[in-house]
Amino acid sequence: MASLKDLRNRITSVKATQKITKAMQMVAAAKLRRAQMAAESARPYAERMAQVLGNLASNLTPGAETPRLLSGTGQDRTHLLLVCTAERGLCGAFNSSISRLARDHARRLMAQGKTVKIICVGKKGYDVLRREFRDQIVELIELRGVRQLGFENAEGIARNLLGRYDAGEFDVATLFYSRFRSVIAQIPTAQQIIPADIAPTDAAPAVSSDAVYEYEPGEGEILAALLPKNLTVQILRALLENAASEQGARMGAMDSATRNAGEMIKKQTLIYNRTRQAMITKELIEIISGAEAL
Repeated sequence: MASLKDLRNRITSVKATQKITKAMQMVAAAKLRRAQMAAESARPYAERMAQVLGNLASNLTPGAETPRLLSGTGQDRTHLLLVCTAERGLCGAFNSSISRLARDHARRLMAQGKTVKIICVGKKGYDVLRREFRDQIVELIELRGVRQLGFENAEGIARNLLGRYDAGEFDVATLFYSRFRSVIAQIPTAQQIIPADIAPTDAAPAVSSDAVYEYEPGEGEILAALLPKNLTVQILRALLENAASEQGARMGAMDSATRNAGEMIKKQTLIYNRTRQAMITKELIEIISGAEAL
């Protein structure tokens, strides 16, 4: 049985931990609102960009030169996985869910005889994936020093991908991130970004069958100019969705940790009181027994 001193130290330690988790929960809640607004603001632009490109691609003039970012290399041998996770932990299953989705995808591709390369954006995804795919990881991009994610961060990653694509290092690129739905729901998502998956969607505005549009310059030239920007926009959206998902997951995890600490404090306090009462009772019995013996 633990001594009263050990029980007191244990209760004090858990109370200190509870204060930390409560503070982290409050910080995550404060950051969540701003991150959620940024993610929700990026969605309409990214979706509309995909719709515009989808309509352009569907109206592409026959015989026009199709940009490689849309047509692909004509091969399907080398796949690049861009895995976006957080730089820090203590956010529940946020990092592991994205990493698990990317790991399963990589395993399927390798089972089919494909070559897999991985770029990790965020330290936590790298820590998980390097255990199994150390040889496949070609780069780690850390954003630890970035206080506010912006277009320039996504643009740097997009330039990296475009440079590798132009150099013939891969044929298909897939983006992995977590889409923010609510504080208790973050959805791990895989999205093909090269070649661009921009098929027209039902959300696109209806166009009359009699309507005729003339593009100047041609659709191919417009696509060649817009596709690299679309790549940056989709990466930016993923980073912002991840930021909101991370804070939501951390808020939930720290709330659970705070409640668990409270339950542990109650349990340890009960044990402490019972142990203290037992010691007092034992001492009283010894005193009474000694008095009767005299």
